[in-house]
Amino acid sequence: MVAPDGIGVLLRAIREGAGRARDEQAKVVQQAQGGRWFDWENIKRWELEKRLPVPDWHETIALAYGLSVADVQRAVAASRQHRRSQRREKEDVKRRRFFGVAAAAVSATALPGIAQAREGIDGALAGTGAGDLAYLESAFERHRGGYHGRAPDDVLSDMQADLVLLGQVLNQPHPASARADLARTAAGIAGLVAIVQHDRGDKGDAFRWFATAEKAARESGDRRMTAWVLARHAMVPLNYGAPEVAVRLAARARRAAGRTPTGAGALAAAVTARSLAAIGDQRGARMAVTDAQGLVERLDGHEAADTWFGYPAQKHFVHLSQAYTLLGDTEAAYAAQDDALDLTDSPSVMTRALIAMDTAACLRLDGDPSAAAEMAAGVFDRLPAPYRDGLIRSRTEVLHQALGGRPRDLLGQVLA
Repeated sequence: MVAPDGIGVLLRAIREGAGRARDEQAKVVQQAQGGRWFDWENIKRWELEKRLPVPDWHETIALAYGLSVADVQRAVAASRQHRRSQRREKEDVKRRRFFGVAAAAVSATALPGIAQAREGIDGALAGTGAGDLAYLESAFERHRGGYHGRAPDDVLSDMQADLVLLGQVLNQPHPASARADLARTAAGIAGLVAIVQHDRGDKGDAFRWFATAEKAARESGDRRMTAWVLARHAMVPLNYGAPEVAVRLAARARRAAGRTPTGAGALAAAVTARSLAAIGDQRGARMAVTDAQGLVERLDGHEAADTWFGYPAQKHFVHLSQAYTLLGDTEAAYAAQDDALDLTDSPSVMTRALIAMDTAACLRLDGDPSAAAEMAAGVFDRLPAPYRDGLIRSRTEVLHQALGGRPRDLLGQVLA
C-alpha cells in the first residue's frame, strides 16, 4: 500500500491532472533530463512505490512535474517512513525482539613493517613464551572497535607498535594457561590487521594475516575465535571474485561455531548466504539467511556489540543488503539498505558507500542502468582519496562489468 502523502500519490495526481498516460509522462521526464532515454516503467514503479526515487532523480522529477526539490524530498521521506511502518507492523513481534537484544581503502601496497610484524608473530606461535598479556588484551579491545571515521592506513599505523610487542611477547616463555590466552589475543589482533588489509585491497596480505590468525586461534583452543577468523577470512575471496572458496571457508566457520548462538556463528551464516547467492545457489542462500536471522535474534551483550568482533543489527542488515542484491530480490535488498542506514553512524564512510553500491546494483536489476551508473559514479567520485581502491572499488567494478553502453562508459570514467 502506498503512502497517502508519499511520492507515489503525488506523482500520479500530477500526471492524471495533466491528462497524461505513463508513457507520455515518461517523455516529459526524458525532456527534463536533456533528451536522455527514460523507461516509462519507472513511472509505474514510483507511483506504486515499488521503488522510491533515489536522490540523483529528485531534481529531474521536480523539473518534470513542476515541483521543488524540497517537495520531492518530503514526499519520498513520507513514503520511506510509511514503508518502514508497514514493515514494522507486519513483523512487529519479531522486530521488537530483534532490536531489544541487539541493544578503507588505499593502494594495495603493504605499509612498512606490517609484513615483518606478521612473520614475527607467526613464527612464534609454535613455541612457548610470556609477556604483558593484560596490556595486549586491552590493546585488542581497543583496536577491535572499528574505524570510527579513521582511514585504514591510520588504523594500521596505530596498531603497529602493539604488533611488534605482540611478536616479542609470543617469543617469551609462559605457563600453558597464559599461553592459551596470549594465543587467543594474537588471533584477534592478527584478524583485525587482516580485516584492514582486506578493506585496503591487499588480498594477499589479508590471506596471510588470516592464516596466522587461524593458527593462533587453534593454538588457543577457542572455537568461537576460530569461527570468527574463518568467517572474516571467507569475506576476502567473497569480495574479490572467488565465491566458491568463500563457500568452503564459511562452511568451516559454521562447523567451528557449532550450535551456540554467537556473533561469530551469525556472521558465518550471513557470509554463507552471500557466498551461496554469488554462485547461484538461491535455495541454499535463503536457508542461510534464515539461519542468520535465527541466530541474531538470540544474541546479546558483547556478542551483539558494535565492534569488528561482535555482530550488531547494523552489520546484519549490511550483510542482508548484499545477500538479497546477489539473489536479485531487490525489494528485500532495499528494505535491508534502509534499516542498515538507519543504524549506521555518520562517520562510516566505507559502510555507507558499500550500501550505496548495493542500491545501484539493485537499480540495474530493476531495469534502470542509467540511474545505477549515475548513483555509483556519484558515490565513487565523492569518496575521500583513501577509500578509492580496495573493497569499494572492487564492488564498483563488478557493477561496471554488468553495465553496457553509455551507463558503462559513465561509470568507467570515474574508475579510470
